[in-house]
Amino acid sequence: MPPEPPAEDTPAAIFAARPWRGLSDPGLEAALGVPSMLSPEETQLYFWLARDWSTGAGATIDLGAFAGGSAARLAAGHRAAARPTPVIAYDQFTADESVKQRLLYSAGIPPFAGNDILLLAHRLLTPWKPMVELRAGDIMEQTWSGDPVELLVIDAAKSATLADHIAVQFFPALIPGRSIVVQQDFLHRVQPWLAVQMFLLADYFTPLARVPRDCMVFLCNRVPPPRALAAARTVGLDDAAMVRLVRRAARLYQPLAGRFWFANMVRKLRANPGERTAWRMWRE
Repeated sequence: MPPEPPAEDTPAAIFAARPWRGLSDPGLEAALGVPSMLSPEETQLYFWLARDWSTGAGATIDLGAFAGGSAARLAAGHRAAARPTPVIAYDQFTADESVKQRLLYSAGIPPFAGNDILLLAHRLLTPWKPMVELRAGDIMEQTWSGDPVELLVIDAAKSATLADHIAVQFFPALIPGRSIVVQQDFLHRVQPWLAVQMFLLADYFTPLARVPRDCMVFLCNRVPPPRALAAARTVGLDDAAMVRLVRRAARLYQPLAGRFWFANMVRKLRANPGERTAWRMWRE
């Protein structure tokens, strides 16, 4: 017999209905003025998570905020719900000339000298102050207080080392049965350590939705203890172990994501032996 569909009020059923699709709200329209690398559906997801899923039980963490676009969408969602939940956004807040041309100037930001975009992010996020706090610098050197986190948005795990650090710092602060983790680059072929990490933590995180192109949404059903986080470290895994675990992840996540993306991860691992940094894995 086929499995019974989930009850309508379960997280699985709520996310399967994709209620963020086609979402329209004046608060979201205002946030669209802040440049972002998010797709239209990802933008709607972020706003919906803050407006409709969040309860204010914990902070909203934005790891990899760029110029503040994702933080603006999250803060706008909280404001639309009349909920003063803080959005704490981490990034180096730098952009080289090619990134400025592609993502900032094309969005109407006047040209400027230098790579520092922290002041720009502060200015763009002025409408949502004081809800948004920017923490500039290397995330590897940052720690979390341990206060509860209800929404954890990750777009900064560009290396296996960073992915492991983020897990150790933030996953223990998640709220079982409530906290959502968004792995923005989960299906990206040059970041296979994310699929491996979440597979190794599958007892603690339930996949709820894939948002094209690479984004996966997870519910924390149990807080992973230190021993589980240690066992899920991706740094130190050799290529054979990474390939084996990516293939196992493909079987687990196939209902939401298919197998194509994981096959691409395997190809990238084989083409770049020993490499665990995303930008270096673009080599074939």
